[in-house]
Amino acid sequence: MLLTAAVFAATDLGIKAWAERVLADTSIEGGPLDLHLAFSPGVAFSVGANAPGWIVLAVTGVITTVVAVALWRTAPAAGRRWGLALAALLGGAVANLVDRAADGVVTDYLHSGWCLTFHLADTFIVLGGLACVVLSFTGSGPARERDRPASGAS
Repeated sequence: MLLTAAVFAATDLGIKAWAERVLADTSIEGGPLDLHLAFSPGVAFSVGANAPGWIVLAVTGVITTVVAVALWRTAPAAGRRWGLALAALLGGAVANLVDRAADGVVTDYLHSGWCLTFHLADTFIVLGGLACVVLSFTGSGPARERDRPASGAS
């Protein structure tokens, strides 16, 4: 799971580096999503955009650490779906933390054309979070798997 999170983070950071080189002077229109370079000092929906950069970095660092600890603690008992969901959350969080640590902002490059500009790490975080919610409501999860009696046990 940690390797999967690292792959998610590396993919996002690689695309961000590409976007900074290629999209510096241009935008690419592509239908529902355009490629447009932007930089955000805040987090989701520009929350914290006016806060000092070190505060945003510290808060995102704490959140990333909490997700990493949760992944580390649940990894032995987590099934494949939970592992993928948590790895997506962690990979996105780590990518954003590394990107923000470099210059105080995150690099956005996907523009919806109507309001949102975001990046792949945001997508990993949102989809990983949604998957965790769905898995929680469907009754699957590390704790439930651990608490189930073994086959043939009474």
